[in-house]
Amino acid sequence: MKFVDLAKIHARSGCGGAGAVSFRREKFVEFGGPDGGSGGRGGSIYVEADSSLNTLVDFRYRRHIVAGNGTSGRGKQQTGASGKDVTIKVPVGTEVLDEHQEFLLFDLVADQERKLLLPGGNGGFGNSHFKSSTNQAPRHANQGQEGLERIFWLRLKLLADAGLLGLPNAGKSTFLSVVSNARPRIADYPFTTLHPILGTVVLDSQEFVLADIPGLIEGAHEGKGIGDLFLGHVERCSVLLHLVDGTSDQVSRDWEVVVSELMSYGHGLSDKKRITALTKIDALADDEIESRCSELGELSDSRVLPVSSVTRAGLDSCIRTLADAVADAKFEREDQRESMPWMP
Repeated sequence: MKFVDLAKIHARSGCGGAGAVSFRREKFVEFGGPDGGSGGRGGSIYVEADSSLNTLVDFRYRRHIVAGNGTSGRGKQQTGASGKDVTIKVPVGTEVLDEHQEFLLFDLVADQERKLLLPGGNGGFGNSHFKSSTNQAPRHANQGQEGLERIFWLRLKLLADAGLLGLPNAGKSTFLSVVSNARPRIADYPFTTLHPILGTVVLDSQEFVLADIPGLIEGAHEGKGIGDLFLGHVERCSVLLHLVDGTSDQVSRDWEVVVSELMSYGHGLSDKKRITALTKIDALADDEIESRCSELGELSDSRVLPVSSVTRAGLDSCIRTLADAVADAKFEREDQRESMPWMP
């Protein structure tokens, strides 16, 4: 299935039905009075998160969302039928933005979370609604209220506990395939990964979701390469695992390029907890591993984890460090929620 994380839709809610002008006409009833019923309400449009979906590809072919119109009222005070509501199913983690992508309207982060996107128009009152002691035979009724018509953008940001970062060919996809249940495409050329991939990592009794995005290159925040298109998918991650290719002759520069792109992109990515790992150590001598880990450690001001996805050397330690960081982040979020003042 093709991965699509941005879609434009044109939505229109239903119009309300018109009220009826009618008078009671029965044998032996000389003054029947008005009995026109009101029109039915127009259909509304809702948006709902569905955990079984993982892409917005459906909206490439279904861009116009139209709810049903309400039917007109009839005599004998019969109210018209309401228009059919429409529910738009989107993946969990989808944001709904306005036409110009300037304002966030909804952020659907829970399964079956449901929001009203456009309400249907009210049905018009029939003439029976307007009868009074001074106007016993009203001959007018309301037309139904027009529905609303708007353009929205749907933007998907995957929900993952941790995200993988690095330059192309840093070994992210191989790492993900070894430590999780994901089976990404793997090859020895850049940009093998063309869309984000999620994998579930299971460690003892703990499990967390790990996301892999296409590799970043210098100038990605300005639109170079394709990694910048998917940085939004790691915005929700609490921890980032930065993989640096150990076989590169410029590990320091490789590390600085990715960190610089995170800072230039913004949205708090550079402030997230970041763990650095040196990959492909199976191709390095012991002294090379030590010197390059020391070099990266001085830059990142943290311990660098040497790993090899081929021999699985260092993977257990790396995953445990990542799992502990994810657990700590969850604990901090829960602690913050508990410390928030109660609101009625």
